[in-house]
Amino acid sequence: MKTRNSFQSPIETVDQVIAALRAKDLDAVRQLYTPDVISFDVEPPLQHVGIEAKLANWIKVFTVFAEVTYELRDLTFTVGDEVAFGHGFARLSGTLRDGTATAGMWVRVTYGMRKINGDWLIAHDQVSVPFDVVSGNGVTDLTP
Repeated sequence: MKTRNSFQSPIETVDQVIAALRAKDLDAVRQLYTPDVISFDVEPPLQHVGIEAKLANWIKVFTVFAEVTYELRDLTFTVGDEVAFGHGFARLSGTLRDGTATAGMWVRVTYGMRKINGDWLIAHDQVSVPFDVVSGNGVTDLTP
């Protein structure tokens, strides 16, 4: 894992997130977010405020999964001098602790980043699934 002050682009930061998740390296994940990150994740509550809340979600993933696979498709960024935003599709899958393989589901992901001391760090992320307006149910069988 790279040391802090080495995330030269938003895509490089996201690549490091993927590597840290696959390695189940919570300390490496911590380095990639701002301390005051706001996360709109798929799990309640509506928002997770601060790095400890964000890490608590990843701890749940690491507890449930023996092997973690995280993949992104169609990720694009618009980058300014000090802020960037990006969007794409993500899927969390892998092998559960009981040995069951799971394909996961594709979700929409949005990143808001800030450049701090030369590093692109995630200040906001949002993960969502589309929903069927008539039934009110999430639609989880879509693929990009």
